[in-house]
Amino acid sequence: MSKNGPAAEKRFAHDVVEKNSKAVALLNDSIFYFGEIGLEEHETVGLVSDLLRKEGFSVETGVSGFPTGMLATFGEGGPVIALHTECDANPENSQTPGAAEQTPVTPGAPGHCEGHNSNAAVMVAGAIAIKRAMERFALPGRLKVFLAPAEEQLLSRPYFVRDGYFADVDCAFHDHIGGDFSTTYGVTHSGLVSAKFIFHGESVHAATAPWKGRDALDGVVMMDMGMAQYREHMTPAMRAHRVITEGGLQPNVIPGRASIWWYFRDSTAEGARLLFEQARKIAAGAAMMTNTTLEVEVLSAVWPVRGNKTLAELIDGNIELAGMPDWTEAEQEFAKKLQTAAGLKASGLKLSHTPLKGPAVQRAAANDCGDVSWVVPMGRLTFPGNVPEVPFHHWSAGAALATSIAHKGAVAGAKALAGSVIDILLDPSIIARAKETFRAETGDVIYKSLIPDDQKPPVDFNRAEMEKWRDRMRAHYVKEKVEFV
Repeated sequence: MSKNGPAAEKRFAHDVVEKNSKAVALLNDSIFYFGEIGLEEHETVGLVSDLLRKEGFSVETGVSGFPTGMLATFGEGGPVIALHTECDANPENSQTPGAAEQTPVTPGAPGHCEGHNSNAAVMVAGAIAIKRAMERFALPGRLKVFLAPAEEQLLSRPYFVRDGYFADVDCAFHDHIGGDFSTTYGVTHSGLVSAKFIFHGESVHAATAPWKGRDALDGVVMMDMGMAQYREHMTPAMRAHRVITEGGLQPNVIPGRASIWWYFRDSTAEGARLLFEQARKIAAGAAMMTNTTLEVEVLSAVWPVRGNKTLAELIDGNIELAGMPDWTEAEQEFAKKLQTAAGLKASGLKLSHTPLKGPAVQRAAANDCGDVSWVVPMGRLTFPGNVPEVPFHHWSAGAALATSIAHKGAVAGAKALAGSVIDILLDPSIIARAKETFRAETGDVIYKSLIPDDQKPPVDFNRAEMEKWRDRMRAHYVKEKVEFV
C-alpha cells in the first residue's frame, strides 16, 4: 500500500465488488435455495460456470471424475494463483432465512446450515474482480478457480491434488464463512480417513431357521463394540465416530448385508491412517466372530489444514483495508435474538475485525482443503457472513445465510480476497517469501496422498436423497437472474 492509500489496481477491484453487491447477494441466495448436498451441486455449478464463462474464463467441469467439480482459468504464464472453496449443503437442515426459530423452507429437505453458499459467492465475486483488474492494468499471471463438491463428506480436493491440478500452482487461497473477519496460520484442522465397512452374510428367516443364517448386522455391532473398547487406547487427539448406514429391512429376516460408515481423525495424517488401520483389524475380527465377510471402502482421506504465515499476514492487511460491514440496528437485534434461541450469549455481530494472532490452536474438525495446504502455500480467509458462535450444522447457522448479514459479509470477504491476490500480482516476490515460509513450516514432512491412485470418487453417494427433494425445493429458487455488470 502506498502513502496515498491502496494501489489503483486494488481500488479498482474493490469498486468492481461494490458495484456488483446486488449480484453477490443474488448469487449467495440462489445457491442457498438450491440447497444441494455433496456431489449433487448441479444447479450451483451450472450457475457459477455460466457466470465465469460469460466473464471470459475457460471452464472445465468433471474435474477428477466429479460431475460437479469445476475449474475455471484465466490468464497466461505466472504466477499461478488458485482460489478454491466448497458449495454443498447438508441433509435435513432446511431453514427459513431471517427466522430466529427453527422454521424449515421445505420440512425434511436439505439446506445450507454452515454457509457454503456464501463461500462460493465470495470466491466468484473475488475472481471476477481480480480478472477485471488483470485486464485493465495488464497484470501478468494466471488464475485457477476451483469449485470443490462434497466438502461435508470431505471428498473432492484430495482427488484434485492427487490428480495434479495443483502441480503448477504457486500459492492458493481458500475462503470460508464465519462470525468474524480473520485469518490465521499454523495447523488449524485435523487429518481424517472416511471409510465404510460392509459386512456380508446370508439372509434367512429369523424365527424358523436362524442357525442357517449369517447375520451381517452382527458384524457391524461387533465392530462397534470393538471400537468402543479400543477408545481407551486412543491418543487424546484421536476421534472416531460412525453411523450405521445399512442394518437390514425387517426383524424377521436376518440381514445378509449391513454397513457402518466411520470417520477417523487425528492431529496428523499418519495418525488418522494408523487409527483407520486399527479399525480395519477390529472389523476383520468382527467378521471372523460372526462368520461374515468384510469389504472396506475408503471414501476419502484428508490431511490437516495448515495456513501459511506469509499469506496470513497478507490477508490480514487486506481484511483491515476492506473493513467490517456497517451493521444496522435491525441486524444486531436479529443476531442477538438468534444467539438467544441457540442457547448462546446475546453478544450480537462483531464490530471490528479479529487481528492476526498465531500460530493457531489445532481443532478436531477437518476440511478437505487440507491436502492443498501441504503441496503449496495456502492462505485461509474467514469472512463475517454469519452470526458469531452459532453452531454449524444446526438450524440456527442457516438463519442468516440469505439475509443482509450474509450479503454484507460476502462483499467484504470478496474485497479482501481480491486485494490479497492483486498484491501478489503486483509484487511476485511475495510468493518467494511464502514458499520460503512454507518450507520452514512443513519441515521434513513429505506429502503423500492417502487416496489410492486407482480410486474413483463415489459420485452417486447422495443422488437418491437429493432426488427426493429437488422438485419440491425448486419452487423456492430465486427467480431474478444473477448478472455482474
